[in-house]
Amino acid sequence: MQGKGLIRFFFILLLVVSAIQYLFIIPTNRVEKAAENYAVSTTANMPEGVVRQTAYNDAKSRYLDSMSTETVFNIPGIKKYNYEELKRQQLALGLDLQGGMSTVLQVDLRSFLVNLSNNNQDPTFQQALDNAQQRLTSEQSDYITLFGEEFSKIANGKKLSSIFRNNAALRDDINIETSDSDILRLLRTRANETVDLTYKMLKDRIDKFGVTQPNVSKDESRDLILVELPGISNPERARRYLQATAKLEFWDVYRVTDPGILDAFYAADQRLKKLEEGDTAQVATVQFDTIPYRDTLTGRDTFQLVERNDNQQVTAGPLFTIFQPNVITNESALGSPAVMGITEKNKREQVMNYLTRPDIKGLFPRDLEFKWAQKGIKDPSTGQLTNAYQLYAIKVPRGTGAAPLQGDRVVDAFETQDQQNQIVVSLRMDPRGAKIWGDMTTKAAQDNNREIAIVLDDEVVSAPRVNTPITDGNSQIEGGFSLQEAKDLANILQVGKLPTETRIIQENLVGPSLGHDNIAKSLRSMIIGLTIVLIFMIIYYGGAGIVSIIALLLNLFFIFGALASLGTVLTLPGIAGIVLTIGMAVDANVIIYERIREELRAGKSLTNSIMDGFKHSYSAIIDANVTGFLTAIVLAYFGLGPIKGFAVVLMIGILSSLFTAVLVSRMIIDWWTKKGRGMTFSIKATENVLSKVNIDWLTKRRVAYVISGTLILISIASMVFRGFDLGVDFKGGYSYNVQFERSVSPQDLRNALTGPFEKTPVVKAVDISNTYNITTDYLVNDQADDAADRVMDKLYEGVNTLMGGNLDAENFKSPEGTGTHVASSSKVGPTIADDIKSSSVYATLFSLLLIFLYIFIRFSRWQFSMGAVIALFHDTLITLGIFSLFKGIVPWSLEIDQAFIAAILTVIGYSINDTVIVFDRIREYLNEYTKKDKFAVINDAINSTLSRTLITSLTTLFVVLVLFLFGGSSIKGFAFAILVGIGVGTYSSIFIATPIMVDMTKELTATRSSTSKKHFSKAAGIK
Repeated sequence: MQGKGLIRFFFILLLVVSAIQYLFIIPTNRVEKAAENYAVSTTANMPEGVVRQTAYNDAKSRYLDSMSTETVFNIPGIKKYNYEELKRQQLALGLDLQGGMSTVLQVDLRSFLVNLSNNNQDPTFQQALDNAQQRLTSEQSDYITLFGEEFSKIANGKKLSSIFRNNAALRDDINIETSDSDILRLLRTRANETVDLTYKMLKDRIDKFGVTQPNVSKDESRDLILVELPGISNPERARRYLQATAKLEFWDVYRVTDPGILDAFYAADQRLKKLEEGDTAQVATVQFDTIPYRDTLTGRDTFQLVERNDNQQVTAGPLFTIFQPNVITNESALGSPAVMGITEKNKREQVMNYLTRPDIKGLFPRDLEFKWAQKGIKDPSTGQLTNAYQLYAIKVPRGTGAAPLQGDRVVDAFETQDQQNQIVVSLRMDPRGAKIWGDMTTKAAQDNNREIAIVLDDEVVSAPRVNTPITDGNSQIEGGFSLQEAKDLANILQVGKLPTETRIIQENLVGPSLGHDNIAKSLRSMIIGLTIVLIFMIIYYGGAGIVSIIALLLNLFFIFGALASLGTVLTLPGIAGIVLTIGMAVDANVIIYERIREELRAGKSLTNSIMDGFKHSYSAIIDANVTGFLTAIVLAYFGLGPIKGFAVVLMIGILSSLFTAVLVSRMIIDWWTKKGRGMTFSIKATENVLSKVNIDWLTKRRVAYVISGTLILISIASMVFRGFDLGVDFKGGYSYNVQFERSVSPQDLRNALTGPFEKTPVVKAVDISNTYNITTDYLVNDQADDAADRVMDKLYEGVNTLMGGNLDAENFKSPEGTGTHVASSSKVGPTIADDIKSSSVYATLFSLLLIFLYIFIRFSRWQFSMGAVIALFHDTLITLGIFSLFKGIVPWSLEIDQAFIAAILTVIGYSINDTVIVFDRIREYLNEYTKKDKFAVINDAINSTLSRTLITSLTTLFVVLVLFLFGGSSIKGFAFAILVGIGVGTYSSIFIATPIMVDMTKELTATRSSTSKKHFSKAAGIK
């Protein structure tokens, strides 16, 4: 064996690097144990429930944060590590293994283009933006490309330069002569810069969020940002933190007492009332004294208005039916005169629609713009936030339209307490900002102590009254903050404003109990699968089986070490990839050992048999692993989140398996045998298993064609008429795993949820005790920020009714709750669902194309490629057909989701292995047995590789079957797809791929040639 010294060097290097990665676990665990003890002692006297769990998590996070600046591990003379640095060296667990929240954020390039055009209201431009946004929900392309295509369709001679040339930042790049294609290239460049900056700023924000081992990645081709926050216990806080653009603005405000403001509200209400009644006549402005307003919290729907100098009573119109104006007589109960009025949370959109109608907007001053408060008003008796939101009216400067002072002038922000011990966020501004702030506060103080609105992301955080000018550049934001909210806001402002908005289009929330359950089941599957493979290898291959065991254990050692050193996040699909790797890792050993057994049966010495066995196995092993690696690359490119992680694990596993099974195994065997010691490759009972098979496979190919054709027709018919059980990944919607404290009937659960969801949801049993998966498309197309909250409210309404009406809402909605509660949830918007569907199709077709090209290059004839690809199509169609045919029949889920697509691509990569083994032997035999009939040579090649084909499939089937039986419901469909795929793939490699290759080849004769196998086409004379 050549290069032994180099192999030993890399072997020792991998051992050392992996061992160091494992060494970091000890001090890390010590710190985390201390954090747990601290959290337990801090919350020992609190009652059980969500509040205690939240306090426990906060205490643990505080302790770990304090360790981020302390040295907790020291390698003398090399490096000192704090906890955060140590944790970065660890293998991070995905959310499905430890609980937490993951989101896919789409960078809003529509608003980016609007801003870049200086808010150009050109109808063609606006229509192109809308059309591109609509296409984005169903197409794979990026937004800038779609916008360019849509604009060109409706431009009618108009050029993009007329839209963007007025932006001062673009004047050096755009003039009246600039072509649309050049402008689109410029827009794409600027968009890439915006996405990249948004990604970097979000990473900076998340570093301040206080979670351990967050994972942030970017999908540049689709302008998506993926964020994973392990252990997060407050998803609403995380949503605010991720989606806030941090656009901080300071505005002058109108007061409700300013001349004409309250009159305009009254006139708006009466005009709307007249329009509803069909009277389009103008409504005169009416002067009035007082309005006995309704109390929103009591739910009174109508009230009366009294006109000045006239006691005639007037009934409220549509505006005042849902909106309570702030009537100032002697300081209204609504507080500040800067408050225009209040309405309920779910009525805000309707109120704003009324007030921004062109025929209503004209009643108010031209520079007035309405803004809602960020939070509901606080109930003075309980201190709790209510469902009533205040409306403010800011003054927009004519000309610029921009806020007089913005957040880019803030140089520092931090949470603190004011003189009344309220939590506030203190700000410090740069000199220019201090000057503007001094001018604004001086003007406000002199104008009867007028308020200034502090607006964050278009919502009023607070509107404090200015009593004295502030000229030192310091200020405070009051917003009824908790300490955590103030800290989050300060962190967001420190990082700065995002260049554009982000929107959550996919979200997954997993509770810690479900994560622990997944870990337990995954470890059990891995241990059982590993044990079965080890026992089989020893029983079947004797002493050589022990070598394969050593190689397999080293393989796992290296895989986990490599995953940790690369910063890979290990997810449940990733563990499935490792379990699959256990089965696939011994395939190389099986191929080698079976060839060595052939050489021994041919009468060669042990040493020569080992040497020739390894030499003649390399091409088949390399071909098989390269095709698997290619499909893993495709999966990594097109997959999202956990599926991408599965692909990375698979690629690392393939590389590690090649190194350990081929090189390390050879090194161990050579070391053992070089001093005359024997090595067995079988035991007495298995010595000649499958060695004397003599079946005429090719004469049976027409029977196989009929069987396969029938199966494919049944599959296609089922796909057409029965369809698929599409998972939430593919159709969009909300999915919840709800754990019940007592047994409930799935039909009763469906009935209870049909009313709230307005249609019957999909309810499936999960193999965790008393747990059901509930999927609904209710409000799936609603883009409002509170859409997910409203769906959760409907879920609570239905489940609470079923359980007798005594469920605590907060406990039910928390993944860390007890009793009946939501253990995990996910949201997939229509945009990402369509994107996943498109990606799945492209990934499958691209994998088949790559395999076609690779087989063509390796075997130099298209017939081999066509035979292999048709066999793979055959395997894919039958697997799809089984999932369609048996949906709703078998007691486990047969959903078509991302995990299923990963399984299909894995099957494609794995199924080609057996085909390549047969093709490789055909190539060899045609070059060796030149006088034999073509069919006889090919039959001999299939017969001689039958043991390899069956045993490689068998070892993988062992571990996948264990994964199917013990891996849990979330991975069962994935495992079942691979089980079916391996079985069908083994059949097709013999009965489909090779026969089709033969039938497509007009002539297949061999002549003796010294030409190497790499030039098989010349040596074999294929035409």
